Amino acid sequence: MNKVQQLTRRSALEAVGCGFGSIALAGLLNQHVTASPAKTHGVTLGKKTKIPARAKRVIFIFMQGGPSHVDSFDYKPILEKRDGESIAFDDDRTIAKTGERSTKQTLMKSLWKFRRYGESGRWVSDLFPATAQHADKLCMVHSMHTEGVAHGPATLFLHCGAHNFVRPSMGSWIHYGLGSENDNLPGFVSICPSPGNGGARNYGSAFLSPVHAATTLGSAGRPAIDAKIRNLVNGRYRTDVQLRQFELLQKLNAQQIQHRTGDAELDAVIKSYELAWRIQNNAPQVLNLELETAETHKLYGIDDAVTESFGRQCLMARRMAESGVRYIQLTYGDAGANPAWDQHSNLPKHMEHAKKVDKPIAGLLADLERRGLLEDTLVWWGAEFGRTPYAQANGTGRDHNPSGFTMWLAGGGVKPGFAFGATDEFGHEAVTNKVHMHDMHATILHLLGLDHKQLTFKYSGRDFRLTDVHGRVVHEIVG
Repeated sequence: MNKVQQLTRRSALEAVGCGFGSIALAGLLNQHVTASPAKTHGVTLGKKTKIPARAKRVIFIFMQGGPSHVDSFDYKPILEKRDGESIAFDDDRTIAKTGERSTKQTLMKSLWKFRRYGESGRWVSDLFPATAQHADKLCMVHSMHTEGVAHGPATLFLHCGAHNFVRPSMGSWIHYGLGSENDNLPGFVSICPSPGNGGARNYGSAFLSPVHAATTLGSAGRPAIDAKIRNLVNGRYRTDVQLRQFELLQKLNAQQIQHRTGDAELDAVIKSYELAWRIQNNAPQVLNLELETAETHKLYGIDDAVTESFGRQCLMARRMAESGVRYIQLTYGDAGANPAWDQHSNLPKHMEHAKKVDKPIAGLLADLERRGLLEDTLVWWGAEFGRTPYAQANGTGRDHNPSGFTMWLAGGGVKPGFAFGATDEFGHEAVTNKVHMHDMHATILHLLGLDHKQLTFKYSGRDFRLTDVHGRVVHEIVG
């Protein structure tokens, strides 16, 4: 009998993996997919959309834990005037725990001074002085509200539009709807994601084909210099030898697929190996930040120990956007139980976090603009919720606040130097032109040329979508 025919699939994969087999998607064999075979097709390169697309790609800057909006982008001068006063609020956490409404809380002024920036006169605090220099590029949404008072549910809702069922992440929906701009790179990348508060569900594909899940680089809490694709380069064999090994693997895969038609899991694994081979020959250039000039490194703060790690994330994001990655998520967070921006009793620590991310974010905005990428790249900044305008416990921190907070967008078809919506006079609850997280998702999809009501996937007898049965496009912020 021919020796090749005697090989089992497992032994063949072990023999010829040689580096490309363990790239990010290699764990797909452990995922269970039950979607309709007709729907689990591969990725189409550059799908056309019915809605004119204003953006081609998204860079989502996730501030894990919830920075305080009333200390950063939502200026409330009344907090300084009435600092220390006791006022009744409908506190979300108290309501969730006890059902009690209208509890007395102590107002707490911002610890940082606010200033006006740019021709638009947008208010930004001293937490983000570098980002503030780009105020005329930013589209502030001050009336966000969401679901979930704890980090886990709220983080899942931010990424997946639901927290009570396992649903595809936003990046996966976008990749499913639009395909990839570059078939030599992953279409969806998550840089330094957190293992907590939903973990892999925040960048997973759930019941969509696994080909739409993110390729992850690094992990939250670890230096971004370690955010690499493992086993990307195989130094043991020449390229021609690796090519012959890959061709053998593909022949074995072709034999398997003939006997397992419609097997979404196997189809996704085969596609992952094909993509991995192409990545092996293209990604090293994209991920090599040393190809950038010293001036660019300085722009992102990579020359400074404080900003070096997040600066690397931001520069990687720009290089990926430039190379055609469709959805790129950066996470500023940590791997512990308490997310980075979660200052319940030590609000001054916000400054420590802000110093690490402010210059890199400003550098990203400047670099995208000067390269002509900002026009069709949507930059989205935000967290799972904001924080309360009143002090918590010992008076040195702020609690979670899903009822009102700020997110901002830049580029990709949104109005620059614009502010939309408002919280109440204290910054506690969204009251004017309220924007739910479902609305934000619908609007981002719209900017990409996708109709959130039509982007559906039939699973378990019903059509699912990112926005479920909710969501409206916020046309007021579209430029």
